Amino acid sequence: MLTGMLALMSAGLTAGAGPLPQETRGLWPGAATVVRGEHSVVIGHRVPLADLRDLASRADRARRTVGRIWGPVRPVILFPATDAEAAALAGAGSTGGLAAMATADRVIVLPSGYARLSAIGRDVVITHELAHVATGATRGGRVPMWLSEGFADYVGYRDAGIGVREAAAELAAEVRAGTLPARLPGAADFAPGAPRLAQAYEEAWLACRYIAERFGEKALVRLYGSDVGSALGLSTAQLTAAWRDHLRRELG
Repeated sequence: MLTGMLALMSAGLTAGAGPLPQETRGLWPGAATVVRGEHSVVIGHRVPLADLRDLASRADRARRTVGRIWGPVRPVILFPATDAEAAALAGAGSTGGLAAMATADRVIVLPSGYARLSAIGRDVVITHELAHVATGATRGGRVPMWLSEGFADYVGYRDAGIGVREAAAELAAEVRAGTLPARLPGAADFAPGAPRLAQAYEEAWLACRYIAERFGEKALVRLYGSDVGSALGLSTAQLTAAWRDHLRRELG
């Protein structure tokens, strides 16, 4: 399970050049550093310049991936000095285990979680969170959590070159042991501290991956403004049964 962030930069990778974007002024009591990418902006607080530049580069790549699947998105990434600063910016009470969080218009990096990720993991997380920004985060609860998180992971993993069994290791172990999920994951399955949190993300990702493979990426995108019956011509029960068969084939 991975979760992300991103940034903006222009050809010359300059730091502290020009004023802060209007929406990010006054974020921290001290000075902030701004790094601009080709299409992204990263604002850091007491973060090494090299890390901000690296994040901006990853954000630009993530923007291209999200753009191919969903459409244009403007990456604005905040990289605070501590997890406590990140939680305050996001208004979140619990951030345990996360590498980044998305609001409706920006990504906020959690330094400790992000530092633990591999290079590929950082790309996946950045792209995942930027997908949330592009789709309007969770759209006020109007989109099922399995679709919101599964779509973000679908976009995040799409160009990562990671095998299904590796990316869904926890779920694969359960399927090999003969246990298949009975239903698509619900909101409670994604709550911090949920006993099968990793599996919930993996289940949602593979549901969206199955939909994209069988019906096409455009059908997956259409689900955001529709329902399973209208977008796919299936009932939820039929989709669930087909997804369970897909899990058995992919992970069994």
